[in-house]
Amino acid sequence: MRMRFSADGSTRARCRLLAPGGFPRAIAPADACLPPHGDRPRRRPSQRGAAIISALLVVALSAILVSGMLWRQQVQLRRIENQRLIAQAQWVERGTLDWTRLVLRSEADTSAGVTYLGGVWAMPVAKTRLSDFLGQIGEARADQGAATWLSGSIEDAQSRFNLRNLVTNAAPGALQLDLTQIQAFARLLQMFGIDGQLAKNAAVSIRSSLSYSATRFQTPNLPGAAATTDQALPGGNVTGGAAFTDKPGIADGGTDTAGAPLLMTGVDSLLDVPGFTADAVARLRPFVTVLPTVTPINMNTASAEVIAATVAGMNLSSAQAFVARRQTVFFRNLGDVQLALHGAGLPQQVTVDSTQFDVNTSYFLIHSRVQHERAEVDRTTLVWRDPLTHTTRIVRVNDQ
Repeated sequence: MRMRFSADGSTRARCRLLAPGGFPRAIAPADACLPPHGDRPRRRPSQRGAAIISALLVVALSAILVSGMLWRQQVQLRRIENQRLIAQAQWVERGTLDWTRLVLRSEADTSAGVTYLGGVWAMPVAKTRLSDFLGQIGEARADQGAATWLSGSIEDAQSRFNLRNLVTNAAPGALQLDLTQIQAFARLLQMFGIDGQLAKNAAVSIRSSLSYSATRFQTPNLPGAAATTDQALPGGNVTGGAAFTDKPGIADGGTDTAGAPLLMTGVDSLLDVPGFTADAVARLRPFVTVLPTVTPINMNTASAEVIAATVAGMNLSSAQAFVARRQTVFFRNLGDVQLALHGAGLPQQVTVDSTQFDVNTSYFLIHSRVQHERAEVDRTTLVWRDPLTHTTRIVRVNDQ
């Protein structure tokens, strides 16, 4: 007798006993055709646990992969959004700079030949919403600047001691050390407790860096400026850069050292000069700058420390008295400056050199800060103003 299993359409399986001819003899429940209980195959508990663990691992791995993809997408979106905010903040800063240049030009048109601290340019802009400036355009556009803040100020760059004055080019193709300016810088260093001998080191370093500069013989376009008379510093090469070359600024052999330092563009470049420390540079930063050309000091805006260092025979207390008198009335010419200096205690035989001092300014430092949501742009821009046409030009930009 043979057995086979089939389904009769119901939910319960039944067993049919077949005769040798294939005809069914009887129908019995399906349990009757199963092997004995002891012979049935059973699934072990360890196998069931391994299957559950495998399923959990697959689910966990899938969740990790999906979360990683979502995280990378979120980071990419945030990066793109930050780039957009920074670009918008930079455009706002550019507009602020253009507005500042317009202020400098209009100020020169109204008070030509004189730059003093009572001008409109000297008024700092406190932290203000951009919407306050756009309110005159219309309420619809004013709402666009609600999350943008502006602040900044304009500083007279010629109120500081210009390190570029340590090296002059009185003769064509010659870089010379200016003994008068080196002595003035030495007095300024001693005023802050710094070794005055470092002034010579700074001058030699500046001359070495200028030997490789294509603009080392550039002179400022100042109306009525006379030729400067320079003195040679003992022990210094007064003819550095005098050789002619077909590659200006590159193949000039008149250098002090084989490897010339980088061109100074800021006060922090003094750290490359042997002897200057970070603390010394920090103390000098409010009173020292580096401009592209030799410039006179504006006596209408210079600090008492700079005046005491640059005016021979004047101490700090006399310079402070001079600055206090300047707060009541500004100087229109160097004659007024000399009278005020004599009134502050300067000897009568001392005169004011028109090549070292002035009452007007051509270089300005524009400090601006723009906060646009999460983005912030903190920038200092050096701007040159033509003393004749009053047009402005951006010299360099430094991001903080």
